Amino acid sequence: MLKQFSKTLAAHRSGILAYFDFEGLSTGPLEGTNSKIKTLHKIAYGFRDIEFFKLKIIALHDTNYALVGGA
Repeated sequence: MLKQFSKTLAAHRSGILAYFDFEGLSTGPLEGTNSKIKTLHKIAYGFRDIEFFKLKIIALHDTNYALVGGA
């Protein structure tokens, strides 16, 4: 297992070191927002009002919880 871990680290070495080059800058929050928008889009299937959908996306920015069950 240790040898496999070592190979994995070696394969991802440049990405791991790049994280430290950019002082911990991460796309994680952006990916989380994209995931919330995709979930909202699935929930909103059939909505006719695109402006309402845009407002829901803007409102996602102010939430600190995951979408569960409804928009």
